[in-house]
Amino acid sequence: MTFTISHDHIGISVTAEDLEATVAWYSHSLGLTVESRFDTQGFTFVFLSRDGVRIELMAGGASTRQTWHGNVFGSMDPSRLHHFCLAVDDLDRVIATLGERGVELIGGPITAEAIGRRIAFTADNLGNIIELSEPVAA
Repeated sequence: MTFTISHDHIGISVTAEDLEATVAWYSHSLGLTVESRFDTQGFTFVFLSRDGVRIELMAGGASTRQTWHGNVFGSMDPSRLHHFCLAVDDLDRVIATLGERGVELIGGPITAEAIGRRIAFTADNLGNIIELSEPVAA
């Protein structure tokens, strides 16, 4: 038997006190909009989306904030999500737009010849690493 699989969303847990700032960061910095928001079983869930990308913020369970610090390539802790990647059509334009919005890069841009991609890294207001990736022109 075969089945189809596709990406649905990325889930990020946040503290209740960080929820609104995180919604604002993704809305302002990456242009995502709130798709839905609801409370259930003591948690608040916010789904943000844009161009087929969906991010779920989950608030209520975490009691302390854990942040990322250090070199983007040296933060390979196997017990957590390292990063998520967003495909972009023009990395330089995205980097310029992020700069206008006060968002700094934490790595790159670099060309990863082995995978035919040009990549850069940033982090959200909580320190979650976000890779931005465009195909290298042939």
